[in-house]
Amino acid sequence: MATIDESLNSLMTVNGAMAAALVDYNSGMLLGSVGSGLDLEIAAAGNTEVVRAKMKTIKMLKLNQDIEDMLITLSTQLHLIRPLNTDRDLFIYYVIDASSGNLALARRALKQIESSIIV
Repeated sequence: MATIDESLNSLMTVNGAMAAALVDYNSGMLLGSVGSGLDLEIAAAGNTEVVRAKMKTIKMLKLNQDIEDMLITLSTQLHLIRPLNTDRDLFIYYVIDASSGNLALARRALKQIESSIIV
């Protein structure tokens, strides 16, 4: 088991990692963050709306599915959002550089830390 800071710091060891945050889905508030290059408080609030919209759509479509992760591809960055399986009220927001990062490694790192994070 790892603290929030330990878990988020481990994400920063992935090549191309720029920033990561643990976000409360209900309030949009940061529970922890690391990295730089963008305002993570604004990103947390904005991506909370993205998660809420997708959850609402899944419910309206009557899909019996959980979100594993979401990918937003920008011209120079990849933004990943992963709701925690251990606590669906929380999600990890992760930003990697598109030119130096590796999407598969980033997704693997997210999956690995989600089961060990202690809130």
